Amino acid sequence: MFSKALTHAGHVRRFTISDLQPDGWEVRVEQDSAVLRQFCYNDWHRVERALSAMEVEMQQLERNGWQDASRDAAAYSTNR
Repeated sequence: MFSKALTHAGHVRRFTISDLQPDGWEVRVEQDSAVLRQFCYNDWHRVERALSAMEVEMQQLERNGWQDASRDAAAYSTNR
């Protein structure tokens, strides 16, 4: 549904929203092989707020030098 990966200095941070119907949506942020945040919502408005917060976080990371790796199939960290 939504997926974006950013990379910097050998690290990869992934932001995803997955459809879990009929249970709702999973909002997840991972860095390398660790899950930083994971929430399941059944209210779309909460998903929209979570996406807005992720967009702010992604913009901040990009200002700090992280690069969009979403199109790069090799966007996997070696820091595990």
